[in-house]
Parts: sequence; C-alpha cells; structure tokens
Amino acid sequence: MSHSTRTIDVQQYIDDQRFSPYQWTILILCFLVVAADGFDTAAVGFIAPSLIGDWGISRAALGPVMSAALVGLGAGALAAGPVADRFGRKTVLVLSVFFFGAWSLASAHAGSVESLTVLRFLTGLGLGAAMPNAVTLMSEYAPARIRSIAVNTMFCGFSVGLSVGGLCAAWMIPHFGWPSVLVAGGVGPLVLSVLLILLLPESAQFMVIKKRPAERVARVLRRIAGDRLPDGCAFTATDARSSAAGKSALALVISRPYRFGTAMLWLAYFMGLMIFYLLTNWLPTLFKDAGFSAERAALTTSLFPLGGILGNLCLGWVMDRANARRVNAMAYVFAAGLVLTIGRGVADQFWLSVLIFLTGTAVTSAVTSMSALAAAFYPTRSRATGVAWMLGIGRMGAVAGAMTGGLMMSMGLQFGAVLTLLAAPAFVAAFALGALSTRDDVSRGRVAEGVSSAE
Repeated sequence: MSHSTRTIDVQQYIDDQRFSPYQWTILILCFLVVAADGFDTAAVGFIAPSLIGDWGISRAALGPVMSAALVGLGAGALAAGPVADRFGRKTVLVLSVFFFGAWSLASAHAGSVESLTVLRFLTGLGLGAAMPNAVTLMSEYAPARIRSIAVNTMFCGFSVGLSVGGLCAAWMIPHFGWPSVLVAGGVGPLVLSVLLILLLPESAQFMVIKKRPAERVARVLRRIAGDRLPDGCAFTATDARSSAAGKSALALVISRPYRFGTAMLWLAYFMGLMIFYLLTNWLPTLFKDAGFSAERAALTTSLFPLGGILGNLCLGWVMDRANARRVNAMAYVFAAGLVLTIGRGVADQFWLSVLIFLTGTAVTSAVTSMSALAAAFYPTRSRATGVAWMLGIGRMGAVAGAMTGGLMMSMGLQFGAVLTLLAAPAFVAAFALGALSTRDDVSRGRVAEGVSSAE
C-alpha cells in the first residue's frame, strides 16, 4: 500500500519541542568546551607574574606570549568556519578540542619566551576552531524561543573557566609552580574530546543540507522528541534567507544582503574583545602594581569573569524578549559607564570589588552575546562560517587589547587611566549594534511598504 511521506522542517520541529534532556547534554558538553577555552585564556594572565620572576623578563616582553594564542584563535576561527560548513560541526569541534589540549600540555614544558610564544599560537589554533562550532551546534539545537539564553548559558562556561583558572592559579602556583596551570589546561580538553566523540551529535540541519541518510537525522530527533516523531519521514532544512544558492558559505557572508551587518558585527566584537582581553590579561598585574599581593590580585581579578555568569543569563533572557541588538548595545553603554567610574578612583576595597564584578557582568555578557546575534543573523548553510569569521576577525581586537595593555604598562599609565581609556571602544561597539538595528528596522519598513502597495 502506498502512502505519502511526511516532510518535516528540522529547525521548525526542534522549535516546537520542549528542551529535552538530550539537548541539556549538548548544552553541558558545549559549556565544557567553552569553559576549557576560558581556563586557557586565564592561564597566561595568572602565570604572568611568575614568568616575570622566574625568567627575569620585563612585563612588556610578555606581550607576544599573551598575544600569540589570540593570533592563533583568529586564524583557527577563520579556517574552521568554512571547513565546518563543508565537513560538519562535530568533526571540527572534536579535533580542535583534542589539539588545543595537547598543545597546552606541551606549553607547560616551554623554557623560553620564544618557545612559549610558538606553543601558545598552536594552542590558539585549536581554541579558535572550537568556539564557533560549539556556538553553531548549540544555536541549531536550541528552540528559537530560548536560543539567546541557551547560547549565553553555554557561554557562562567561559566565565566559569576564567574564575576557576584564577582560583586554581592562586593555589597551584605556590605549591607546584606555573607549569601546573598549563598541565591542568591540557588534561581537561583531552578527556573532554573523548566525551564529545561518544555523546555529541552532528547538527541535524547540517545533515539534512548535506543529504545524509534520513535515518541518521530521525535517530537524533527521536532523542529530542521521543516517540512523537513518525516513522518514514523525509526532512528538510528550509531557510528563507538562504538565497544565492550557488554561492559558497563565505561568499554569502560578505554578499550584499549581509555585508553591512557583517561589518557591524565584526566592529562591535572587535571592540568588545579589546576591552575584555586587556582586562583579563593585565588586571592581575595592574592590581599588583597598585599594592595588592599576588594572591589578592588573582582573587580580585577572578570577580571580573564571575560577573559574566549573571550577565550572560540576564542578557540572554532579555534578548529573547526584546530587540536583541539594541539590548546588547545598551550592555556596552553600561560597560562604558562602569569603567569610567572605576577610572575616576575607588578607594574602598569592597566597592572596588563590587564595581569589578559589575564590569565583568556588563563586558562579558555583551561580548559573549555577540555569538547569539551572529548565529541568528546568518542562514543555516553559512552559519558556522558567519559565526567563525566574526570570532576570527574579532580576535584581532583581543590581540590589540593584549598588546595595548603591554604598551600602557611600558608607558607607566596608572590603573585609573587604563580603565578610563576603555570607555571609547565600548561606545564604538554600542554604536555599531545600534546602526545595525536601525538599518534592519528601515529595511523591514521598506519591505512592509512594498507589500502594502502591492496589495
């Protein structure tokens, strides 16, 4: 007996389901990937004072070491996006996590600034390839109604990793020396890569677009929806925005419909990471110069990423209910106000700690929420490339932040002056997102006018 085959749009089907235990598993795994990235980012900043003492080098000499991983992050992200859009998100994610763990272990045995710089660059390649694919997988398995908060919850892992890095460094360095921090940052990702192989699925949308067997897609969807998925279904991954079918993923990202938005996303992310990495890398040193002990400097600095956990959740919740770009722009404005306040001088240690926590809340959530904006902006078949290239180009801002911090140290700028100067990139990021939101509002108005006149 013949019967018609039911065709299901994969993303619409996921949108219609509750957030299942299987999707929680995906979220936790991606959370751990991002946490490993955060731990590794914290590692060099927290071992910097020990490196200066052990190797007898100046603070400015550590600029290349701190920037090397960031350069690798950018290069890894630029390469990983197109590769993942062609060969799969899971494949690239597993390989990248394995390799950045291996190179982090190797970094623990570095004996000079030059060798550590090279090893940090190689570590960065793996880190850069991991992040965009974790974002893409999470965004494609999260229902649209909670996508921003799901992606931002995943990014809480980065703040947790940074905070754990600070706490571990404060305890491990006095007992085992600075290499122990890099060893811990290597073993974790190697174990995680095995878990990813065993538990993480490939993107259902990607499998449909690449015409993988329907049984594989159905097997994944049944782990989300249970028996509610009928047998013998055909699957599609329709995306109304994915015109220009003959274009490559990268060509689509920089094509006319997406060009302005791409430029604004890149600019906002560049500026956000410039602020974030300058503070992440140099706050321990700035606090130490201000008279803090090494342990107190590490613990106070750990409040900065810790604030991002609260910020990510709150900002993601609001983004799912309002204009996400304008919400993120306001977070950057709030960050600018906070760094200006700290820059004017806060004598009381308690209030300084509170303001550092709030600054971390604003800066970290504004920066990490950019990935949710990018994932929503690009169509399925160029999503990994769009997210990855924003992360990759934005990493140049991270390099600029680390290098600018070193330059400010060499110029003898004090804590207050450094913080005050960071308000400028925060305002630029807010302007870029505001311009993108305004342009989209105008475009939608023109479309509505056209529809109305046609009627």
